[in-house]
Amino acid sequence: MAVNFQFLQKQMKPLCHNFSLLLHKVRAVLKKREYGAKYTQNNFITAVRAMNEFCLKPSDLEQLRKIRRRSPHDDTEAFTVFLRSDVEAKAIDVWGSHEALARERNLRKEVERELQENVFRNQQLLKEYKDFWGNTKPRSGKRATFLQGPGKVVMVAICINGLNFVFKLLAWVYTGSASMFSEAIHSLADTCNQALLALGISQSVRNPDAGHPYGFSNMRYIASLISGVGIFMMGAGLSWYHGIMGLLHPEPIESLLWAYCILAGSLVSEGATLLVAVNEIKKSARQNGVSFYEYVMQSRDPSTNVVLLEDAAAVLGVIMAAGCMGLTSLTGNPTYDSLGSLGVGTLLAAVSSFLIYSNTEALLGRSIQAERVQKLTEFLENDPAVRAIHDVKATDLGLSKVRFKAEVDFDGRVVTRSYLEKQDIDQILTEIQQVKTPEELENFMLKHGENIIDTLGAEVDRLEKELKQRNPEVRHVDLEIL
Repeated sequence: MAVNFQFLQKQMKPLCHNFSLLLHKVRAVLKKREYGAKYTQNNFITAVRAMNEFCLKPSDLEQLRKIRRRSPHDDTEAFTVFLRSDVEAKAIDVWGSHEALARERNLRKEVERELQENVFRNQQLLKEYKDFWGNTKPRSGKRATFLQGPGKVVMVAICINGLNFVFKLLAWVYTGSASMFSEAIHSLADTCNQALLALGISQSVRNPDAGHPYGFSNMRYIASLISGVGIFMMGAGLSWYHGIMGLLHPEPIESLLWAYCILAGSLVSEGATLLVAVNEIKKSARQNGVSFYEYVMQSRDPSTNVVLLEDAAAVLGVIMAAGCMGLTSLTGNPTYDSLGSLGVGTLLAAVSSFLIYSNTEALLGRSIQAERVQKLTEFLENDPAVRAIHDVKATDLGLSKVRFKAEVDFDGRVVTRSYLEKQDIDQILTEIQQVKTPEELENFMLKHGENIIDTLGAEVDRLEKELKQRNPEVRHVDLEIL
């Protein structure tokens, strides 16, 4: 065995020496090389780009050399590319000269510009037509959104709060109670804000487009934020104003019997809406594996949170208004009624402040919990191909959607072994032994170097796919190679 090893060592020594000399020569050649058009002509080019840049037809590409390359997308098979030098030579053959090709390019650019202008004009005409006759596009998907989940909660709240506003307004007109006026304004504010939430929900289910690649899920947070501002300005502001005016200019209050009856009905209806919101949040919290308190504080579903807090404030406001009106009835002093209006305004201000804060935090792009980030990071670090993970960012996009980004230091040896496992080693050894010149060595290294880069890209695709499969909430994965 020792003799065989010494024999192999003697045979490999001159080969290694020649290989080392070739490497030195290649380094010298590469240092002098200018990476201009002559070098890049061997780059690959797709069929679509070949037809667009060189003004060719699909039939012109049929006779060219075709090379199959790995697709960067999980759901797409390998695609065909062409050598840039072959495409350029074919373009010159078709058009006759570089000048004729340049003229054709300019002509096509002018036609494309006119086409874009026509498309823009047609889009404007179509928009005007829809605005005049109405958009007849079916909206069954959006209708289904309001038959379940947060959409159902919001629609129930709109109906109940609308009726409460009408009855409370009539009671205020009959009694002149400041607390009843505050309750009427409270119900009006709730109705308007929940209508705004419904608009946000309908917009949030729109599919992503070129201008909004991550979708429109943040529309719920935007609607909830505006709702919080509306509660503060319309609800709290008017309640404080009416309460202060009642303190400065107290007036006697008529019989409060009808007001008590309406408040009792409002308490029942607001309590029913509150119960619907609580049950929906409990259900969603169980699905996300968090507690009821965590779900509300993290503003996982802003629409349901707004309904929950508004109805909770409504129930407390009804109790507060009824208590202050009762004190006014017993003592005959309208000051208590005005204090009730101020109390309802303060309650609304507290709710609006929480909504503004929580939705602003969500819109700023907050990170997910540290435990969930650690879980995602550990999955990547435990992969054999990964040496280290840096600069991890996991952002909550809203509605249980997460965007994950990390810089990955891949182990080049593992990636290379993954490539070699799929190759014929004997054929590679034969190719090495046939290398005699720097050009042959360069071609050998370029061929396998490019294939190893493709293998690295396949490893990135594999990690992204497995990360999404193991964590369904992760919708967007960006892995950067170090």
